Amino acid sequence: MPNAITAAALCAGLTGVRFAIEEQWAYAVLAVALAGVLDGIDGRIARLLNAQSRFGAELDSLADSLSFGMAPALILYMWALQDLPRFGWFAALGFAICCALRLARFNARIDVEDQPHQSAGFLTGVPAPVGAGLAFTPCYLWIETGMPIFRDPIVLSIWISIIAVLLISNMATLSWGAIRPRRDVRLPLLAFAALGFAAMLLEPWWSLTAISAVYLALMPYALFKYGKIKRRRARDSDAEQSAMAAQSAD
Repeated sequence: MPNAITAAALCAGLTGVRFAIEEQWAYAVLAVALAGVLDGIDGRIARLLNAQSRFGAELDSLADSLSFGMAPALILYMWALQDLPRFGWFAALGFAICCALRLARFNARIDVEDQPHQSAGFLTGVPAPVGAGLAFTPCYLWIETGMPIFRDPIVLSIWISIIAVLLISNMATLSWGAIRPRRDVRLPLLAFAALGFAAMLLEPWWSLTAISAVYLALMPYALFKYGKIKRRRARDSDAEQSAMAAQSAD
């Protein structure tokens, strides 16, 4: 079941490319968004069914590389970047390559025990589905407003180049799976989530833009929070080393 959902996510991402060939930009973006939803489901179902496997992990990364690296790069190139043939294509290639590198790094660290970010409840760099969503932000705004600035190939090239760097960066980013809200705020959060879902139905493009803006605004907070954890760990390590040195001296 989890692998079937992963395959469905792959189909959704590649179908987005087909919609882009037909210049149905809204459907193209929504197809990749559907791939992101399915990608968020397959891992949880695998854990619920106790069906995790190395095959599933490899398939998930390959599907993510196509759905959130190659597909957005091609869609954005056909949407606007082809008006700037050389630099636009290099920007699209850079995004796809950085997404693949980010996923390869993730796979290489699956069996590594010493992962400071993960042990503190953070991710390393921007996740591939989130990177795809951020890369599409100018497209959301163009679909909603029709303003040509959002389809400008130079602006778009710079934008997706920044997102590509965030994909392969070593900065700590928030992991939604590690968030455990207090019991006294869970009901308000459920109400807020329901309103967010209603907003997605009524104003999908503004909602997606808002989600991208909130995620980017929370990145400095993630760095600040991880910095505090890192400094606390350093103090605990120094105290432990001092205690061991004192015992050795005794």
